[in-house]
Amino acid sequence: MNSNQSWVVVADEPALTGLVTTARELAPQVVAVVVGSRAAADAAARAADRVVWLGEPGQVPVEAYATAVADVVAAAAPAAVVGATSPAARALLGAVAARLGAPVLSNVQQVEAAADGAVVTHAVLGGLVEHRTGVAGVPVLAVDAGAVPADGPAVPVEESPATPLGGVTITQVRPRERTGGDLGSARTVVAIGRGLRAEADLAIVTALTDALGGELACSRPLAEGVDWVSKDRYIGISGQRVSPDLYLAIGISGQLQHMVGVRGAGTVVAINSDKDAPVFAQCDYGIVGDLYDVVPALTAALGGGA
Repeated sequence: MNSNQSWVVVADEPALTGLVTTARELAPQVVAVVVGSRAAADAAARAADRVVWLGEPGQVPVEAYATAVADVVAAAAPAAVVGATSPAARALLGAVAARLGAPVLSNVQQVEAAADGAVVTHAVLGGLVEHRTGVAGVPVLAVDAGAVPADGPAVPVEESPATPLGGVTITQVRPRERTGGDLGSARTVVAIGRGLRAEADLAIVTALTDALGGELACSRPLAEGVDWVSKDRYIGISGQRVSPDLYLAIGISGQLQHMVGVRGAGTVVAINSDKDAPVFAQCDYGIVGDLYDVVPALTAALGGGA
C-alpha cells in the first residue's frame, strides 16, 4: 500500500474540493483519476497533486469506464480512495472497492487517519444516526464533492486513454427540468417553511433570495403538502442535502428530519416567531420575530425589494 497517496475518483464532477479535502486527511499526496470531459480534468488539475485523465468519453456513459478505473487505482495500491455521491461516481467507486476487496462507506462526515487504515464518521438511517467505523486496510469513501470549483495553480494533466466496456452508448440526453439553479452548487440557500401563511407571500422570500444572490428551497410540507414550491427544492432526510456557505431557515421549526439536510452548511441563520423552536438550538445566528416583518427589513437593508 502506498501510504503517501490517496486517490480521488472523478466522474465528470466540475467541483471536487470536498473530495480532495477528505483525501488529504488520509495521505499527503492526492491523485485524481478523471472519467469525463477535458474540462473536468482541468478542474481536477487545480485541486489535486497529480491528474490521470482517461480521455474523452464521447457518447459512452461514465459508468462504462468502471473496470478501467478499478485497474488504474488498484495498480497504484493507494492508502485511500474517495469519490462523490453521484450515481456515476458510486458506480466507479463500487468497481474500485470490489477490486480492492473493501466496502464503500457513504454519507461520510469526518475521517481520521489510523495506523492500519482510518476511522470514519458517517451518517446512517437517512442521517438520523452517526457511526464511527474503524477501517482496516484501504478505506473507500463516498463524500460530498463540494460546491466550489478549485482555483489553485494547475498541475499537468496526464492523458492515459482507456477502453470502456463495449456495447454501451448514450442515445439521448434529456436534462431534468428545474425551477431554478442547482441547489447542490449554491453558496447561499434561503429556505422557507410552514411559517409562511399563503403561497402569494413567497414573493417576500424570493425577494430576499434574489438580494442575497441565492437559491430558494423549502421544508417538506411546502413541497409535498401544499405544493407551493417544486419537489426538487425541499431540504431534508428524504429530499435534498446541501452544503452552502450560508443557509437561511425562515419559518422552519428545525426538526431533525429537516436539519440533517443542512449539516454541511457553513453558517446557519434562523428566523422564527417561536423562541422555543428547535432550530434555534442548531443555528449559528437566530432572530426571534415575525418573518413578515424581519424578511422585508433584511431585503431592504441589502438594497433589494419585492
